[in-house]
Amino acid sequence: MMRITTGIYKGRKLKGPSRIRPTQDKVRKALFDILGDISGLSFLELYAGSGAVGLEAASRGAGEVAMVEQDPECARSIRENVEQLKLKGAQLIQKEALSAIKAMHNAQKSFDIIFLDPPYSRGFSKKTLQTLGAYDILAPCGFTVVQHFKKDELPQQEGSLSLFKQSFYGDTALTFYRKVKAKNVPESHISG
Repeated sequence: MMRITTGIYKGRKLKGPSRIRPTQDKVRKALFDILGDISGLSFLELYAGSGAVGLEAASRGAGEVAMVEQDPECARSIRENVEQLKLKGAQLIQKEALSAIKAMHNAQKSFDIIFLDPPYSRGFSKKTLQTLGAYDILAPCGFTVVQHFKKDELPQQEGSLSLFKQSFYGDTALTFYRKVKAKNVPESHISG
């Protein structure tokens, strides 16, 4: 059973289809420990599954949380989790992730933090990074975080996204990207 690890919903149980590979509690906790204070920031979870990472972001004070999930059973779990938490600021986008990125770009939508945890070993991490590089929906000082199998090599740079940090937890890796530094853009509070 998945639980929210910290924040205002700490300890609350989350539902999810048994066939999915949810982000482990220790990886989720490590992710948010690295991100630090996300109060008021906008958060996008691609390939949301049960929505555990997006809901953890909401528990930690994210201002806006959007979760993209195409699978009907997973989307139903996300809706149930959002209802159970009585969460008002969460949005479920039931759409394929790459199409959702393009639609958000066309709507001029951007997020401070984009997290993706696509199915392992299908090349979705690289494809999604390419799409995020081509269809920019990351806020100027934002971060994109990819959860992937540790042996999958991701590019150092994809479009305007540049890799600056990696952390490993067993067979799982978290790879952090930020926009290539433009003139007069302040440094982030996350150090590489």
